Amino acid sequence: MPYKDILVHLDGTEPCLHRLDLAAALARRHEAHLVGLYILDLVPWIAAIAHSYPGQVEYLDSYAKLRKAALERAAHVEAQFREHLRRDDIQGEWRFLESLPAETVALHARYVDLAIVGQIDHGDQPDGNAARIPEVVLFSSGRPVLVVPYAGRFNSLGENVLVGWKATREAARAVNDALPLLERAKKVTVLTINPKRGDDRETGIPASDIAQHLARHGVAVEAASTVADDISAGDVLLSRAADCGADLLVMGGYGHARVKELMLGGATRQILQQMTLPVLMAH
Repeated sequence: MPYKDILVHLDGTEPCLHRLDLAAALARRHEAHLVGLYILDLVPWIAAIAHSYPGQVEYLDSYAKLRKAALERAAHVEAQFREHLRRDDIQGEWRFLESLPAETVALHARYVDLAIVGQIDHGDQPDGNAARIPEVVLFSSGRPVLVVPYAGRFNSLGENVLVGWKATREAARAVNDALPLLERAKKVTVLTINPKRGDDRETGIPASDIAQHLARHGVAVEAASTVADDISAGDVLLSRAADCGADLLVMGGYGHARVKELMLGGATRQILQQMTLPVLMAH
């Protein structure tokens, strides 16, 4: 079953325009309704201005200038979004809100089949709440999230897919949520890292059960396993993705939410920080 509605988070940066290209291509391929979501969060700027001008009214003029510039950036991105809809003959809608970015993206993601967000560039990290978007959407939206690296251009997605598999709820959810992409892929490799005895009940061959399940869906799939006790799972996945020329990584997103804090699993954190290709995660 194809994706019928896709949400892409846009933020006025150069990487967001690359993300829009990818989202539009997916929407066109699946004949999906595309939602462009732009969120304006001026709270960090207001706090910085108020700190610079304590007890003064000069900050109001500075705030007005910042807001004007921010609205102009949003209008530029909206024009790009609407041009994609027109040029690619895609059904869609533009949403502009003033709110906390992470929670707002997660809320709107609950009403679509797939949410597309950008990797956070920790060398040029966005202010405030926006830096938490990937994690919050992953853990609280209940939907799969496609995270697109901030560096690089990705002209194809889902032709050659690497699935990081282990017999967990999160991995099973990710594979199921990625089925619309896996069914269209030319090649899918399911990789198990350091497989444990008993993970595959029918044959005892690592990843064979999930590979058989995908094959019944018509997926061109092969199973593989590797033992790597001296290297992290994240490094293994990124290395294998590069070796096999994968254009998409599918994996479970691990961790849990605590009060005002998200605790990411080791591999999940590493992939979100070091990804070199788009990654579809589900929790």
